[in-house]
Amino acid sequence: MADRRNVIWVAILFAVCVFFEGRFTFDSLNDAFHAAEQARLPFAIKSPTRELQALTKEAKAAGLADGDRIVAVDGLAVRGMAPLTAAINAHRAGDSIQVAVTRKDADVNATVHLAGDTIGASQWALIIFLNYLTPWFSIALGFSVLFLRPRDPLAWLLMLLMLSFGQIAQGNALVGTLLGWGDWMGPAAMVYNALLSATWPIWMMLFGQYFPNRESKGRWNRITRWAVGVPLAVFAILSAVVSVAELEDATALSSLEQVLDQFTRTGVLLLMMVAISTFFINIFRKWAYATGPDERRRLKLLYFGATASLTPLFLLVIASLILQRIQFTSSDWEIIPALLALLLFPLTLAYVIVVEKAMDLKVAIRQGLQYALAKRGVRVLMVLATIAVVLIGVHLLNQPGVRGPQQLALIAVMIVIIIRLRVLAETLRSWIDRRFFREAVDTERVLRELGDNVRSIVEVQPLLQTVTSTISNVLHVPRIAVMTLQNGYFAPAYALGYAAPGPHMHFSASSAVAERLGRSREPLRVSLTRPESWVDQQVAELGPELLLPLAVKNRLLGFLSLGPKRSEEPYTPTDVALLESVASQTGLALENSRLTEAVASEIAQRERLNRELEIAREVQQRLFPQSGPEIAGLDYAGKCRPASSVGGDYYDFVLMCDGRLGIAIGDISGKGVPAALLMASLQASLRGLAIANPPALGSMMENLNRLIYDASPSNRYATFFYGVYDPRSREFMYVNGGHNPPMVFRGDELLRLEEGGPVVGLFGPAQYTQGSIRLESGDTLLLYTDGVSEAMNNEDEEFDEERLIAAVRSGARLKATDLIDHIMIACDEFAAGAPQHDDMTLVVVRVE
Repeated sequence: MADRRNVIWVAILFAVCVFFEGRFTFDSLNDAFHAAEQARLPFAIKSPTRELQALTKEAKAAGLADGDRIVAVDGLAVRGMAPLTAAINAHRAGDSIQVAVTRKDADVNATVHLAGDTIGASQWALIIFLNYLTPWFSIALGFSVLFLRPRDPLAWLLMLLMLSFGQIAQGNALVGTLLGWGDWMGPAAMVYNALLSATWPIWMMLFGQYFPNRESKGRWNRITRWAVGVPLAVFAILSAVVSVAELEDATALSSLEQVLDQFTRTGVLLLMMVAISTFFINIFRKWAYATGPDERRRLKLLYFGATASLTPLFLLVIASLILQRIQFTSSDWEIIPALLALLLFPLTLAYVIVVEKAMDLKVAIRQGLQYALAKRGVRVLMVLATIAVVLIGVHLLNQPGVRGPQQLALIAVMIVIIIRLRVLAETLRSWIDRRFFREAVDTERVLRELGDNVRSIVEVQPLLQTVTSTISNVLHVPRIAVMTLQNGYFAPAYALGYAAPGPHMHFSASSAVAERLGRSREPLRVSLTRPESWVDQQVAELGPELLLPLAVKNRLLGFLSLGPKRSEEPYTPTDVALLESVASQTGLALENSRLTEAVASEIAQRERLNRELEIAREVQQRLFPQSGPEIAGLDYAGKCRPASSVGGDYYDFVLMCDGRLGIAIGDISGKGVPAALLMASLQASLRGLAIANPPALGSMMENLNRLIYDASPSNRYATFFYGVYDPRSREFMYVNGGHNPPMVFRGDELLRLEEGGPVVGLFGPAQYTQGSIRLESGDTLLLYTDGVSEAMNNEDEEFDEERLIAAVRSGARLKATDLIDHIMIACDEFAAGAPQHDDMTLVVVRVE
């Protein structure tokens, strides 16, 4: 979108310049062809004194002299060149005008005969070279480059340099024609001409600083930009203002003009010479220090071409200063070669840019900039031809005697010619397409877009296919291979233009080319005619001209091998820079693809694990008692809330054959699946031992400890409590294996069941003692794991046993199931959203 806006602005500027130059070309040609018929100016007016200067022989014969001050022409007051030009243009050669002047406080009237002009061969040569060839060629070169690179500051600088040089080449001939433009275009054209003419040294200086690599370093360059460029820019603006004001009144800004004239004599001319000299100094210095042969050749051509073009005119300026001679005429033999040499400057720039590709402006798939110039040149030629047809038609329509049917016939002929021109332009463009056999593509734009787009491609094969096919189409590289790291070797992942990239094209990760790319991580140019030491037989078989590393940080993921272009032209620095950006983005995309695949694999693995954990959770939930057997006079319930999918807490109710009820609770060390497996082993072992209804619980716990010790690793154990309740006697016998002592709430009294031994499964042989308590009506037995008492809030405070006891007492009238929920809610309110860090298990037994 930004490129389109830039191109639109360039097109508008181009239209303005072409319109201005086209009108000047038409008017100046008309004046040249009718020079003998049209009256020429008999004198010029000097600003700001309005004194006559540059008098013709006819003016001198009428009695006028240098220094006379103009008053009126044919009775009309004349104070500037515009009214004088208008008055002369109203006459033809052979007419006479009345001129009123003042001379030493005396009024003088003179009758001046107006004469035409004759144009000799030398003048025609200057007109063609300076007025037409040089400016039009400068416009074509400047805008051709700018249309191709509308965002490049150096392209804009070149365009301004070319436009200003065209104005310099036209010189006074341009100003003389502009004076005859009596409409609004006159002042506008004068500003256009004055600004460009006066700023030419600035553009020369800047172009010398920034060409060809768009970088300008050094203190001297910074100083000259400010100390020379800024004063010259201010002078150019003020000169444009004065030139417009002088059109109607030479004395309008006399004080400002006198100041500018004084500065011109004392400093501005010196600044201009410094600015132009800076151009040559910079070009010579860059030529002397250039490292590449191509860059040295380009700078050498530009230096000597510019020297040959501008030195003759520079010597004439020096001579005019020494001889105090302000003007040279076309009859002076020394000025003709100097002026004709000016055309060498844009020609040299065109050769350096187009042929030598100094700015890398070639459109690669159209055999470089030549195609772009040809295509756009067709459009330019069509526009110019259409303008010429319209101007000629308007001129013929205004001829005396052309009326009615003849005017209609002329208009019809003009329309037919314009239509035929369009058809001819299309035919010419089609021929160029066939001649250059490739479509016009902005290489830089396409490669930049490719670098931006590859980051969004996550699949490897589409990514490599997009990168290789785009590079191949844009740069016309028939052979491209992408080598990626696979099992310690760089092997072909995708290739274009090869018959069959087979096993022989595998490169070891420790090969010379891999080490060179991994160490430098920069593009490598490969010369198979003069191979370096790291270019072995395998590299030669791959046939690369450019190798681009695909790297991420310090890891070489692979490399791109680009063969020679179809045009056999070398890869330019711009090509390499753009391809390096593409390779960098491709490397990131490859890494993202690898990470995406790894993440996808990990997600799939996690989904499988989650499914397995869900199954394990369901299995574990089934291990907990789904519903306890009914025991007369007993209200009991249990609940476990694991911290993760599966937990290590355990509770159980076991009905004995004699009607007694076994109650168990345990807490396995650790969490997750290992704890859940030990919990399942503990349950199975307990049920196997408890169902046998052993007479002594201590001996049963010793056997249970031995079974768990043998079935679990050394770092796995369980705190465990087991008791048996006899509903007939209300006796509750128990053994506590290192578990949180269960509590018996009897009114305001609190009893703890601590008798037992060590934790289960930590020691091989272990001794356990049995405890006993007779439960009474209204007693509440609470069994819990430390996940309840040690529940924490965001301030790392524990719920502790005091809050647990308070919660039990506050729910003293609740049923066993409701009391468990009441305690859980109290824990959650205390935690206030803090994550649950351990399994929470509660068993409540109420004696009715």
